[in-house]
Parts: sequence; structure tokens; C-alpha cells
Amino acid sequence: MITVRKSSDRGYADHGWLKSFHSFSFADYHDPQHMGFGDLRVINEDRIAPGTGFGTHGHRDMEIVSYVIAGELAHKDSMGNGQPGSAASGAGSSGVIRPGDVQRMSAGRGVRHSEFNHAPSDTTHFLQIWIEPAARDIDPGYEQKHFDAASKRGTLRLVASPDGREGSVTIHADASIYSGLFDGAQALRRELDPARKAYVHVVRGAVSVNGHPLHGGDALKLEHEAVLTIDDGVDAEVLVFDLH
Repeated sequence: MITVRKSSDRGYADHGWLKSFHSFSFADYHDPQHMGFGDLRVINEDRIAPGTGFGTHGHRDMEIVSYVIAGELAHKDSMGNGQPGSAASGAGSSGVIRPGDVQRMSAGRGVRHSEFNHAPSDTTHFLQIWIEPAARDIDPGYEQKHFDAASKRGTLRLVASPDGREGSVTIHADASIYSGLFDGAQALRRELDPARKAYVHVVRGAVSVNGHPLHGGDALKLEHEAVLTIDDGVDAEVLVFDLH
């Protein structure tokens, strides 16, 4: 079964400094038909205005993945990751996330963190992804890795997995995340396990997934399907979730 979820059908919140689209129920947006998909609980597409951000706040028992599309996001947490000051303080700065980076924070039994856009004029555009963990009350943890564009062109690059294989970040959940870039003649066909679920989120551009034309912010849910196809991309970036 294939279900298309259009960008325009998502929840939306405008807080002035933060503009956010919610793929699933979150905060004041509640839709009982969209409470999550498998272990995938949240995909928020956030835009943070210059010089603003999320103040220090707490999480627990959730795998949180941040994926920057444009701009920079400075992270600081109670585990000692990150640092105060500008995200421009250095390309190797721990806790500063840029396009191509994938950050994983395991909230476990409890962690506090902040996220900030220190840029004077540029908006930070990123995806905040929450995945239900396989076990609760684990030690909090943090990991951040960069995946270059070349490794994602015309294919799906594993960026997060339960075992950290292929250089991906490790998430404590029965879920894997793949990132791909598709343009022109680039195409992919991949077999799926029909006993699992797959979720495709179009980050930007336009692309056809299993014959369905999609644009930035659109998503496709696949249940009991044996094949995933991606083609007809126009400057497209996609995330594919393999879910329990």
C-alpha cells in the first residue's frame, strides 16, 4: 500500500523567529491520523531566523536526528558537546551542524540542550527527526558525522543505522535512514522487505517515487511493498526511512 502525504497537508506553526512544518502531530498540531509511522514519530521542517534559536530544554527516551538543509545550527548540551559563540567559529567545531552533517542525540534517561542560529543575516533551514528508541533509560549519547554530496548522487547513502555500519551514525532503534541526491537521468531501484515499512521524505526539488510525482515537503508511505523506485529527479534530495 502506498500513501502520499503532500507538503500542504502538514501542520504549520509560525512563532515569528521559528517557522515549522509538522509531518506528524507535534505541540499544538494534533491529527489522530498522523501520529507517526512505525517508530518514526516526528519530522519537523524548521526555519530559524538569524540570531535566534531554541533555549535550553530537556528530552528523554527519544533518538533525535538533526539534518541541516541550509545555514548552520549551533548545538550545546548537558553532556558537554558544543560550545557558546558563533557557529562560524570553525568548520570542525563540535556541535555545529552544516549541510551534509547528520547529528544524532540519544536522549535516554535525560538530556538538556539548546540549538541556535548565530548567523547575522542567514536563516537556518533544517529537519528535526524523532525516532522511538528500542530501549528506554539508556545513557544519553551524541554523535555527528559528515556525508559528502558525491556519496549520495544517484544512490541512497546510509547515514543512520542501529549498528553504525558503513560509517553511519548509530541510533538506538530498529530503523535506518538513507540520504540521496537525484537529478536528470539518475535513477534507483531497490528491493524492500514487505514485512517492514518505508517512508520517503522529499527534502527539496522534485522527484518521482514509485511513479508518484513529489516535490519538496511531500512524503510517501510504503507498507507491504517489495520495491522502491526513484527517478525523474530535478535537483532532488530525499530521505528514506526503513522502519519496523
